[in-house]
This record gives sequence, structure tokens and C-alpha cells, in this order.
Amino acid sequence: MTKRSRAGRLRIHVENDPHHAEVYHITPALFARRVRRSPGLAGRIAITYGQNLLDAPLAESEVVVVSNVDGTGLAERAPRLRWVQATSAGVEKLAPTLPDSLLLTNASGVHGPKAGEYAMTALLMLNHRVPHYVTAQRAGRWDQAFATPIAGKTVLILGVGAIGSAAARLARGFGLRILGVSRSGKANPLVDRMYKPAALRRALPQADFVLVTLPLTAETRGLVGRTELDLLPRHAGIVNLGRGPVIDNDALADKLRRGELSGAVLDVFPEEPLPASSPLWTVPNLIISPHCAADDSTSYAERALDIFVGNLERYLAGRRLVNVVDKTLGY
Repeated sequence: MTKRSRAGRLRIHVENDPHHAEVYHITPALFARRVRRSPGLAGRIAITYGQNLLDAPLAESEVVVVSNVDGTGLAERAPRLRWVQATSAGVEKLAPTLPDSLLLTNASGVHGPKAGEYAMTALLMLNHRVPHYVTAQRAGRWDQAFATPIAGKTVLILGVGAIGSAAARLARGFGLRILGVSRSGKANPLVDRMYKPAALRRALPQADFVLVTLPLTAETRGLVGRTELDLLPRHAGIVNLGRGPVIDNDALADKLRRGELSGAVLDVFPEEPLPASSPLWTVPNLIISPHCAADDSTSYAERALDIFVGNLERYLAGRRLVNVVDKTLGY
């Protein structure tokens, strides 16, 4: 630990990105309410708040709470900094910019039930041809399309972490067969069969639906490209709740335009906000949501704060933290 204030309090600086919606902001009032649930914690910490990574509070801070931003130069501007807590699960912008000496933890698990529900909603929309109806509605066209119940069909989940597991739990309740892809390939009680990424091409032809919940890393960037998309059955649909660059969206758009996939639901994109000039807006059988599908409108910040305060209590007690990011892997 580094030298602290005269009162011996741990100095914490909380950053709220002004470009992010307020549902993501950890406010002084929210922090105060959460600290009251942890007796004795208030007297051990001193907190500052900002929106532009101001140098003055950073210079004294041992802990910084921040969203997934570019942290270049952060360590130099905060010489006492030892730990960075991300308020997001993904840290693809933040992790590569921090030195190995800094501890980085993320908010994996923050999306909770909301993400699982939206994933299941998206799978049901694909199964019941909702993207087709939306496309026909835009064209003012009465175009009937019939479907069958979802039970007995197969969903391939790429990334069976917190979101993927929540989706798998609900999908099992709807009678889906569940395949998974994870880096380790370890068995999961929610998954009927697990594959490693190297075996992805063996799993794709079995899928009626593909659900992507992967973080963005060197290994996952472009994982689902044109070759992989060509392995899917024509009736298959795709959902992406992970990170945009995991899928080749140009190839996906081509497949949808040619009717070689039945539909897609995308919540994440390589460039966000998605520009008004993007051709994706007019791709048939594609539903777009603006990277908010997995985030709870009333409790996102509270859940992220719960994760941080739990780790804060461990940190003060000298115990191992949870959600520690392996900067080499990127998650």
C-alpha cells in the first residue's frame, strides 16, 4: 500500500463518463447509500468525483473507478494508483493502456437477469420471424411467414460467462438444446455440449441460433467471419450482445440481403453510436438496438457499485479480489 492521507483513509476517485447515459453513473448519493450498508467503511475511505480524469484528485488516489475508457497516461498522472475498477464488464479499451503493475478488476456479472431476458427475447424474435415482419412493415407489405415453437431447436452460445449462462438458463426452460464455445472448453451444467474455439466450425452447422456474448480480445476479433457464417443453415439467426467486431457485419449483411440467413438481432457494433450513414440500418431481417439491451435502467450503477464495494472490503482486509482481469487475455 502507498502512503495515505493524514486520517489514514483510502483515497478513491470515481469517474463518470459524461458521454454515457446516467444509468451508468455512480453518484455521491448512490455511493453514500451503499456505504451505509457496510458499517465502518465510511470512516476508512475518502472519495472524489469527476468527469474528465482531473489531475488534482488523481494525484492522491490509490483507487480509481472508471468506465471502459482509454487509460493512456493514467498511471503517470496518478503515482499512488494501485487499483483500477472498471464499471463495465468489457475492458478492451482500458486493459491494454494500463501497466502490468496496476491491478484491474471489471464488473463482470453486472448485467444479471436483464441480459439473459433480452437474449431470450431475441431468440424468440428470431424463431417467430419478427425481423421478417419488421422488414415487411417498413415496406408496407403484407407478407405472411409461419414458424414453429422454439422447443427442441439448438442455440450455440459463444462465450458462456455471466450473460451466456443467464441466457442458457432461460433457454433450457424453453426446451432448447444448448451448445457452447468457451476458451477452456470445460463442461458446464447448463450446456449440453461445450466446444473450444478451434472446434467452432464443427458446431456452427448444428445451430438454429447463434448467440454471441464474447468480450473483444485478440482471439475473438473477427471470430465469426464469412467462412463461419457460410457454415450456418439458411434458416439460422444470429444475436450479438458481446462486442461488435466479433462478427464480420459486412458478411452478415450480405447473407441477410441474399436470404441466406433468416434474421439477426445486433446490440453492439464496431463503431458506436452506429452512424446514420451505416448501410446496416436498411439491411432486411435485421433488428438493431443501440447497445443498451443488457443494461438495467434502474440498477446498473447499483449492481456495479455492489461489485466494487465487495472488492473494496477485500482490498482493505488484504484479501484476494474477484473479477481480476488478465490483461494478456483481455478479460
